[in-house]
Amino acid sequence: MSEIENLLRGLAPRVLGTLVRRHGQFDACEDAVQEALLAASVQWPEQGIPAEPSGWLVTVAGRRLTDQWRSEAARRQRELAVSVEPAQADDLNRHVDDTLRLLFLCCHPELSAPSQVALTLRAVGGLTTSEIASAFLVPEATMAQRVSRAKQKIKGMGFPDGRERLPAVLHVLYLIFNEGYNATSGPDLQRVELTGEAIRLTREVRRLVPGDGEVAGLLALMLLTDARRATRTAPDGALVPLEEQDRARWDQAAIKEGVALVSATLATSAPGPYQLQAAIAAIHDEAPSTEETDWRQILVLYKILDRMAPNPMVTLNRAIATAMVHGPGAGLDLLASLDDDKRVAGHYRLDAVRAHLLDLAGEHELAREHYRAAAKHTFSIPEREYLLRRTSG
Repeated sequence: MSEIENLLRGLAPRVLGTLVRRHGQFDACEDAVQEALLAASVQWPEQGIPAEPSGWLVTVAGRRLTDQWRSEAARRQRELAVSVEPAQADDLNRHVDDTLRLLFLCCHPELSAPSQVALTLRAVGGLTTSEIASAFLVPEATMAQRVSRAKQKIKGMGFPDGRERLPAVLHVLYLIFNEGYNATSGPDLQRVELTGEAIRLTREVRRLVPGDGEVAGLLALMLLTDARRATRTAPDGALVPLEEQDRARWDQAAIKEGVALVSATLATSAPGPYQLQAAIAAIHDEAPSTEETDWRQILVLYKILDRMAPNPMVTLNRAIATAMVHGPGAGLDLLASLDDDKRVAGHYRLDAVRAHLLDLAGEHELAREHYRAAAKHTFSIPEREYLLRRTSG
């Protein structure tokens, strides 16, 4: 991307947030911002970037709204509620907060999690409807309807007061990252555009609320996890499990930044779920090998996490750590506690983890049965092929 394209991408959610705060009408504001961005992409390369690029975009987009509403005035009998003269200094100072407000609006509790994710990627991430549909392997028309319904649902609700929705914002960014890092379906294990966007948006949130430990923890978790991206697949796209990855190829700069973040935040704030997960990821990333990993420390952290934020996926990972410390039998006993949990009934990971622990216990034939069961329930082609390969091992 050029310097101007990068600048416009970063400014777009702030400008949209400012207009929605001033005028409401999400759809109309979004259209006006798109027109302003187009005008900037044409004019700025020739005329130079203005001294106040945010103010320029807000003014141009505001005038587009004014023109639209004036042309509809006779029919709609409405008057413009606010002036759209060039942005004042105090408004320019509020652009940063408007990005966070826009994230909060997209994560409105009235929206389902898929709608929150789609609207966040569209309004704040700047992805097109086509790009979002492609990432989640649904028809563009389906995604367009999802985004449109989400906009209509939050229409007129305005921005929330305070930062009570920050946990919801972080959860949506976490979901976006996870879908990019381990795609739930399709031919590719990873979708780099989603992990990159999740990291970029989390950096933006951290810039807006730099003192929040869980924001820093989530960013650290993303960086430490994404550091392994290049080694997770073979040249033919096949999945490479953690124990077989070439650790020398992990992104050391990302690991260093992630470790520094989680170390600093754990020292200055009460630990939260994202910080604990980041601490676990840091132990994995700093270990020379699977065998030399500090599994006892990982198990302690998973026990704390399981008490703080009970979740079957946490228990699955805790079972693996338990097996590494106390033997596969102990891990299998813990895994049995999930057999009646409806949240993971039929989920491929339950069978996959059980198969792995059975393999460690020497129960190879029984392990193959569970690998086959896991392969039947996953929609990810690389994961399915990996699980089927394990049945012949």
